[in-house]
Amino acid sequence: MTAATPKFELPGWIACAPFEEYLGMRIEEAAGGRAVLSMPFKLKLAQGVGLMHGGAITSLADTAVAMAIKSILPEGSDFVTVDLHLKFFAAVREGSVRAVARAIPQDERKIVGEAEIFNGDTKVAEFNAFFIVKRRGAE
Repeated sequence: MTAATPKFELPGWIACAPFEEYLGMRIEEAAGGRAVLSMPFKLKLAQGVGLMHGGAITSLADTAVAMAIKSILPEGSDFVTVDLHLKFFAAVREGSVRAVARAIPQDERKIVGEAEIFNGDTKVAEFNAFFIVKRRGAE
């Protein structure tokens, strides 16, 4: 860590980071390899024609899967998203979006994550990602 890098710690193992809080994400549940997160539509999250930006929706999906993963890994485990795909089905113009995610371990270091994103009862998108867990004791 350099002098320019501020020290930061989350308030808990399963908690939103500052970026996620900025987007307005809320953890509804996270246990047993499943997580549900929500995020309100805000004008600050809109793209040029007033629809919720795809990057905000992607962030919600990725974070929901990360919380599902945290619910099955030991506290303090390090893992990263190495590949992700998002397929859109509908635009978000108002209300809030909800991501329903699950973590599917492949082996001790590989996890596949899936999420469905909804705006009310409308499925907005499907998300799939691949995560790698850092080896214990590795730098």
